[in-house]
Amino acid sequence: GPRIGVRAVWRENHKKTEKPVRIREVWQENLEKEFRIIQSVLGQYPNVSMDIEFPGVVYQSDKHYSLLSPSECYLMMKKNVDALKIIQFGLTLSDAQGNLPNLGTEFCYVWEFNFQDFDVDNDLHNPESIDLLKRQGIDFLKNKQKGIRSPQFARLFMLSGLSFRLDPLWLDRNRRTLVTFHGTYDFGFLIKILIQRELPHNLSDFMMLIRVHFGITVYDMKQMIGFCGLYGGLEQVATSLKIKRMAGKSHQAGSDSLLTMQTYMELRKSYFNGPRMVLLNKFNYILTGLTKVC
Repeated sequence: GPRIGVRAVWRENHKKTEKPVRIREVWQENLEKEFRIIQSVLGQYPNVSMDIEFPGVVYQSDKHYSLLSPSECYLMMKKNVDALKIIQFGLTLSDAQGNLPNLGTEFCYVWEFNFQDFDVDNDLHNPESIDLLKRQGIDFLKNKQKGIRSPQFARLFMLSGLSFRLDPLWLDRNRRTLVTFHGTYDFGFLIKILIQRELPHNLSDFMMLIRVHFGITVYDMKQMIGFCGLYGGLEQVATSLKIKRMAGKSHQAGSDSLLTMQTYMELRKSYFNGPRMVLLNKFNYILTGLTKVC
């Protein structure tokens, strides 16, 4: 009788309130302000997802991607990342229940950082990728005029606590989880910006840099979805899980980082819940192409 009703009411009252999501556009002029906001909320939202937009892949291997060894795959990625420049970086922060920071407003927020590094007229790029990004609304002229300078981004990223590089005690290192989808290039570009030079010559040095900056829990969902009987790109996986994009468009870094977080939360809830939570461990630091699933 009544107990069922009580339980139903409790569930209703404790449902996550879905506030509409807004993407906070970050340019050179508001870069410091936005990093201060991120720093102030990071402790409450230890799940971090990211996505990077870049000018496509310009160097291809003779071998099919799936036949490359981790070292070959790394060197191919390094060759591309060293030669190319970042366009956007998307960042989503979430707590364990999937709530995003609302900053005391009626909205929740994710971040999209726009860089000035890439010059569409003079820099190396894959024309098809650039056409796609233009169709999705990226304004290359605005990026060039108002975009972020990457050395300053690197400094503020480290100071904000998003990187553990400057934290000698590594206090939050055990609590933080970083999530990507097919994140090999995302890590490549982010590490290149943080170290402000070309990527290291071997894979083990690169993996060590990821650990130094991002702690002990790093997931690439592309490696997790097969275990869950899912396949395809981020959009396809999200659709399979009946997840709707809450803000922005695909191939915009802020929107894709949000969809990555939504998808990760749904995978955890549906496939890695209760006693199956420990299964997540086998995917820690398994990055597409760079490490093999045990």
